[in-house]
Amino acid sequence: MKDQDLAAKSLAAFDLMVSTSAGFRPRAGQREMAERIATALHGVSLGDQPDPDKAVAVIQAGTGVGKSAAYLSTTVTMALERKTRVVVSTATVALQEQLMTKDLPALAAVLGTPFAFALAKGRGRYVCKLKLERLAGAGSDDDGELFDADEDTPSAPAAFARQIKGQDGQDPEERRMQLYESLATLLASGKWDGDRDSLALQPEPRDWSGVAAERHTCTARHCPRFRDCSYYNARTLLAQAQVIVANHDLVLASLGMKALPDLDNCLLVFDEGHHLPAVALDQFSGVMDMSNLRWLDKLPRILLDVAEKMSYAVTQDVSTLAQQLRSALNDAARIGMDLLRQVSPSYDHVQRFADGVLPEALTEPMRLIQGHARGLSEVLEALGAELKARAKEDPPQAAHCALLYARLGQMAPRLNSLVSTSAMLLTHDPQPMAKWLKSDTSAGLVTLSAHACPIVPGELLRQHLWSQVRGAVVTSASLTSCGSFDYFLGETGLVDLPHVTTLAVSSPFDYQKQGQLLVVETAADPRHVESYTREMVATLLADLRLVPHGALVLFTSRVQMKVAVDALGAELLGVVLVQGQMARSRLLGSHQARIESGQPSVIFGMQSFGEGLDLPGWLCETVFIAKLPFASPSDPVEEARSEWLKREGRDPFAELVVPATGIRLLQWTGRAIRTETDQARVVCYDKRLLSMSFGRRMLQGLPPYAVLRRVRGQTFAVPDVQ
Repeated sequence: MKDQDLAAKSLAAFDLMVSTSAGFRPRAGQREMAERIATALHGVSLGDQPDPDKAVAVIQAGTGVGKSAAYLSTTVTMALERKTRVVVSTATVALQEQLMTKDLPALAAVLGTPFAFALAKGRGRYVCKLKLERLAGAGSDDDGELFDADEDTPSAPAAFARQIKGQDGQDPEERRMQLYESLATLLASGKWDGDRDSLALQPEPRDWSGVAAERHTCTARHCPRFRDCSYYNARTLLAQAQVIVANHDLVLASLGMKALPDLDNCLLVFDEGHHLPAVALDQFSGVMDMSNLRWLDKLPRILLDVAEKMSYAVTQDVSTLAQQLRSALNDAARIGMDLLRQVSPSYDHVQRFADGVLPEALTEPMRLIQGHARGLSEVLEALGAELKARAKEDPPQAAHCALLYARLGQMAPRLNSLVSTSAMLLTHDPQPMAKWLKSDTSAGLVTLSAHACPIVPGELLRQHLWSQVRGAVVTSASLTSCGSFDYFLGETGLVDLPHVTTLAVSSPFDYQKQGQLLVVETAADPRHVESYTREMVATLLADLRLVPHGALVLFTSRVQMKVAVDALGAELLGVVLVQGQMARSRLLGSHQARIESGQPSVIFGMQSFGEGLDLPGWLCETVFIAKLPFASPSDPVEEARSEWLKREGRDPFAELVVPATGIRLLQWTGRAIRTETDQARVVCYDKRLLSMSFGRRMLQGLPPYAVLRRVRGQTFAVPDVQ
């Protein structure tokens, strides 16, 4: 089919979906989005090509446009015609569920060509049958103990442990064994498919980790349970699907691993695309635990025991190497704690190394950690490779080899983190990494960890992702900041690429008529935290007493939210629901139930409640924003990047802080108007939104609300601010 015919057919599929699906109606912005996708992607080259044509369509589509219908109808049709597949990547489980249970079935019902769709998950969401049989007592005892308890997980204080046991009268170990036995029974009876998410009751993470199908403990096709493996059965379904729904973490973590279609031979959609930069930094960062080291006592025993059972000669003295590694980690931990004590008496502290330069005192211990960990890792990898080879050559021994391989695999992630993180900490490039130490007492004991993270996500994405992608759509309701795509394109590595196009599609909502943005001026300067918080909270509580139905209050810090909670009087205590005091689903259910019964209800939330909450109508008639949502100034990655930009003669506040805050503010204000019949307002207590030039820059990127200003109780219209 010719390229132009392919574009026309894709757009015709969109028109068919809109015209024949119940509840759909024509929206100009939605069709504009579909047209851009069809024209951008119809000519991309797929597969092995010497000079391939590429296209990435970056589309901001405001709330209510109907993004998923626009990108699914066009990309799926195009993929079916080209005999290829579509990978749709999201950032939230909620959107995945919407795609799988609503949007894709709706498309399948009207599209002339049938297609299959499936949800992709990481290995860890599936059970390893071999491990489960072993731990549930169904396996043989010939191979000794497969797994030891995870001794490095900090134990709860004794009193708390007794409290936990007292709540259900059951010992944790007894509970764990009963769980494994029940899972094995469900699996054997065919009542469970091995997917953790399909269990009626979700296991504790620590209990599940003992039976999860992790990559490091899996011999894949050499495992005797491979033919009925839950994970590989799911992979088979993925291989048969024309549309795969995944998430950003899985897409980036799977690069080069064949878990998903090759990126140069499929079409991609990144919905909620504004999350990509943060996910990239997380994927390519490193962390080293320097406190919980009891696993190092087990490591040489496991290596030597596996080698003995294989009659394999280990050429390195692994016992000495493990002792040396533990000694180097202890030295690094002692030096690290001394460095932390010099700057803070607190045992909960983060200390970043300026310019990404590791202190001289830590350099030699890190070199020793690097060398010893690499030596042990080489032994582990050699044993693993030998086990796989023997399982392939001698199938009757495959089960025995798989169990031994799984035992080795327990140690692999720990060793790998030491090797990779120490390498990052010892690297000194012109563009430095963020490097820091963190001490923490949240588990009841003092723990110390070392961290390293790149500071420019765009370069990571350009190198590892976009270099492989041939055709993609990147979309979200919040891709522009301060009225421009520049910040997002830079953060995602798409800036200055000739095959990238941008489009901003307006929401169908009439923000001038449906909403208001009220900026409340406080006497206190928002930079003076204590006085501002005190005045802001008093004003907020007075406004909350006037809320007739539903409202959402968004805070920039837990300290700020706690001050507001502590100030609630008897009149508001029964009205306010606070994030963290109950499960999110329960909180939202309570909020809705109150409003439906005619009572007012207000939700207090943090950053995670500023995005993704869908509270239409009376559920949220007002969004109160306590302060402009600047990121924490103490975030080590942001600090390191600002430091580097200053050294380069650039302005980090204008270049990074303002546009990042602008995107966050767009997300927060987006909680107010969710449908074309909503009437809602946003109340911001930070006067800098109107009084400062950077605030007015952020305002340029918001929907065209009617803007008002309240000064000493008097409210005025603010003309021509956007």
